[in-house]
Amino acid sequence: MLGVPVNELLWLALLILVGGVVTGLLAGLFGIGGGGIIVPVLYEVFRVLGVADDVRMQLCIGTSIAIIVPTTIRSYRAHMKKGVGAAEIVRQWTVPAIVGVCVGATAAAFAPSSVFKFAFIFFCLVIGSKMLLGKESWRLGKDMPGKPLMSVYGFIIGLASSMIGVSGGSISNLVLSLYGKPIHTAVATSAGVGVPITIVGTISYVLAGWPHLAQLPPLSIGFVSLFGLVLMAPVSSFTAGYGARLAHRLSRRKLEVAFGIFLMAVALRFVISLI
Repeated sequence: MLGVPVNELLWLALLILVGGVVTGLLAGLFGIGGGGIIVPVLYEVFRVLGVADDVRMQLCIGTSIAIIVPTTIRSYRAHMKKGVGAAEIVRQWTVPAIVGVCVGATAAAFAPSSVFKFAFIFFCLVIGSKMLLGKESWRLGKDMPGKPLMSVYGFIIGLASSMIGVSGGSISNLVLSLYGKPIHTAVATSAGVGVPITIVGTISYVLAGWPHLAQLPPLSIGFVSLFGLVLMAPVSSFTAGYGARLAHRLSRRKLEVAFGIFLMAVALRFVISLI
């Protein structure tokens, strides 16, 4: 780390701060944590710092989850002021989502980085396609399902979150929209589910990365880098409220299209990284 030119570190720090602004706006606008922005930015930062490829992606994901903790909390609070969130769904999904997060974080200690990239691409393509091509007639039901299936959904949301470094908003948005929930309600509810996911995810990635401390850069606590956390988290948290206010000014279809385009762009970014 000490061998990295100061001017290069300054540019990377600026990039992290800009990414923090975009992250916060995306979190408030779509009810997501912005991992699609954070992970690619941190991947380049840690590459320059010489972090081993074996642990670089895990460090990016763990740091991303830690960064979006305050962002997700602020986003959820902003949406709750509008009174559009579904608190009962948040309660039903919380426990199974936490279990999914722990399973994913455990896998992070052993799986290669390509696994996480493929997971990112798969989920982004599925959800982005639904948002761009989905029709009002696409429904899994008029009402949310019973407790067993809700638990399965919660587990998948948590597992996906810990595999790709997000708060779970993209997956929960898809499920809620397929059961006829208005997009603004889905976004607000997704932000609420993201609160326990990101908190538990951060703790889990700290523990998962502890055996790998010798391979990690200075100022790392397990798979969480304080370097990225301190620079990006305050900025993204501050701008999340602006994104939430913007979300309530847009029509349902405009919000869905914007969300879909965003996810497709993220998928393309990771496809390129695998070439």
